[in-house]
Amino acid sequence: MKPADHAPEAATTDEAALPATAEPRSDGLRNPASITTDVLPSDSASELVVPALPTDLLLEMYRKAVTIRLMEEALLAAAEEGQIGGAMHTAIGHEANAIGAAYALRPGDYVTCTYRGHHHGLAWGMDPGRAIAEVMGRSDGFAKGKGGSMHFVSPELGMMGANGIVAAQVPHAAGLALASYLRGEERVAITFFGDGALFQGVMHETFNMASKWKLPLIFYCENNRYSEMTPIWRTSSIEDIFLFPRAYGMATVQIDGNDVEVVHAAVSEAAERARTGSGPTFIEGITYRLAGHMAGDLETYRPPEEVERQQTYEPLTVLRRKLRARGVDEDQIAEIDEEVDEKIDEAVAFAENSPWPDTSETYLDVFAGSASGGA
Repeated sequence: MKPADHAPEAATTDEAALPATAEPRSDGLRNPASITTDVLPSDSASELVVPALPTDLLLEMYRKAVTIRLMEEALLAAAEEGQIGGAMHTAIGHEANAIGAAYALRPGDYVTCTYRGHHHGLAWGMDPGRAIAEVMGRSDGFAKGKGGSMHFVSPELGMMGANGIVAAQVPHAAGLALASYLRGEERVAITFFGDGALFQGVMHETFNMASKWKLPLIFYCENNRYSEMTPIWRTSSIEDIFLFPRAYGMATVQIDGNDVEVVHAAVSEAAERARTGSGPTFIEGITYRLAGHMAGDLETYRPPEEVERQQTYEPLTVLRRKLRARGVDEDQIAEIDEEVDEKIDEAVAFAENSPWPDTSETYLDVFAGSASGGA
């Protein structure tokens, strides 16, 4: 299964010459940016200094992005074949948000995310075979198949848990940041959530607490403009959602969440603020979900033309364009695609051959100490 080159090339090879559909405002921002799918990720409102990353690093990021994309496409195929029980949510189109952030942070930092979290797991170093095994409920999964798709967790990598409850992972990250602060460490916590989480009460409680205590915390909204099947313009009373957390006294920025260099720059800056005691930052990464809300989604709530337009600026296409501009030839890109394709085929085979958990495991790992017989 090779990565689908979904998008046609842009009419120009100039990476900066992306179409801007939003008009300037008196405050220097474009309007609107957050809640409409007519706006592309490249039309994000905030100005940001984006240092160019080394080409070798971009190639590494591209390999990671293709790995995530092909793994998620393989999972969708497995779901259609009935190999996956329960709901499964992919982040096809969100890859740059996870990769740019993971490469900007340090080993030992913390991450929490939503039930749409496969891309974060792989970006932070999870093995694809074990990740697929986990989604399939097999014993070789990183949580012995007990967490499944919606509860990716790997503390040794800093992946402190995906969560099936909307916004529940956000205060968890605040607790991790508070622990870092109380211990006098320089560890930063980053929490990812969707635009649909913004209006949960716990979000605002955590905004206030994190800002008041200047916790080393990064709030990262992967804004794909849909809360499940509902477009955010139907639920949000404000157009630029990255502005309202400023009411809590924190720095906020809106960025192109489909560009790994932009994400890397924004998260690097936020991490520096956090480590030096300047408090939390809210980042709104404008992105787009190219697949359905979950496996089996009929997607009757959005027109195909909308998806096609957004595909032109999806993360793999943006990254391929960057690499070509750096002089990387098509053969080298194709070689990466082929190598990753083989790797994912092997990962799928590993997961399919992994045994089912033994029934004796049913009540283990439920309570602390239960594995040794304690209560």
